[in-house]
Amino acid sequence: MTADPLPLAQALIRCASVTPADAGAQDVLAAALEDLGFAVTRLRFGAIENLFARIGTNRPHLCFAGHTDVVPEGAGAWRAGPFDGAVRDGVLYGRGACDMKGAIAAFVAASAVHLQAGPPRGSISFLITGDEEGPAVDGTVRVLDWMEANDHVPDFCIVGEPTNPGRLGEMIKIGRRGSLNARISVHGIQGHVAYPARADNPVHRLARALVALTAAPLDAGSDWFEPSTLQVTSIDVGNPITNVIPASAQAMLNIRFNDRHSGASLTAWLRAVLAQHAERFDLDVSVSGESFLTAPGPAVDRLLAAVQAVTGLQPKLDTGGGTSDARFIARLCPVAEFGLVGRTMHQVDECVPVAELRDLARTYRHVIAAFLP
Repeated sequence: MTADPLPLAQALIRCASVTPADAGAQDVLAAALEDLGFAVTRLRFGAIENLFARIGTNRPHLCFAGHTDVVPEGAGAWRAGPFDGAVRDGVLYGRGACDMKGAIAAFVAASAVHLQAGPPRGSISFLITGDEEGPAVDGTVRVLDWMEANDHVPDFCIVGEPTNPGRLGEMIKIGRRGSLNARISVHGIQGHVAYPARADNPVHRLARALVALTAAPLDAGSDWFEPSTLQVTSIDVGNPITNVIPASAQAMLNIRFNDRHSGASLTAWLRAVLAQHAERFDLDVSVSGESFLTAPGPAVDRLLAAVQAVTGLQPKLDTGGGTSDARFIARLCPVAEFGLVGRTMHQVDECVPVAELRDLARTYRHVIAAFLP
């Protein structure tokens, strides 16, 4: 079953593991890994099922990371049921087919073929969470703490997120931008619109602050990252009365930032700009991840060579897009992302051609051979 990724991918898809539910997905994966000789540790934090598995005790230590949780099926009719794992005309359909139960099955298939020759010369491990599509509080972050405390720090980690825009082999992610969300509340003095001198309009102050925040680009980009961006996502006053100056006004914004910034530096900048335009304000900041970069070098070169050997393409090294759990893993070890084509992820009729799924497994097999010769 495990040498071909298709049956395992189907079995995983048939578990309706919509975050935070596991629906037996990690039981299926644990059984497959135990059959291959992996020592499997189940790690439940809060309501989230996580899994760490390892075979071998020596270095080099190569880790595969991913998630068994998926987003809901969405609105609209599926060609095949979202949790049926059906194959139609050579294409596997189902929620998680490309994001990312297919990649997990490819991890296992690659390991199975590699282990046919005997125990690995180093170690292979799996870091699998059930909380990537959700708050990401009780998933990879908690498992990484456990790994560090129990001497399971990898030398390199590959995350199987769907990195390719249109064809397998086009792109490897070697970094990601950071993401900061801010909630701003500017406080004024309520009053009658006909007597503005007796009031202090927080809407005017907030508007001036937002203009200042968006007046110029944050930067011009860096060697591996595009320019950082700030987007205002909401402005709210909640005032149903036309003749009353409100007491407060709120806004929300998101900053996707490159390696020229940190969450702390951007928070300080936001606070300084707001202070120029408002005497009283509250700023609530949440940083879901800092930017990170795995600089090109021998490890990335091995991954590049493996992808090229199977696909015949020279992958682009990229840092664009959203965030992934690689942002957490980067604090523990070098990490890169390579997985399936992501055109249908989170959509109705999410799918992956079976041939592409098998090619991904072959690519991961080449990766293992390159890191554990």
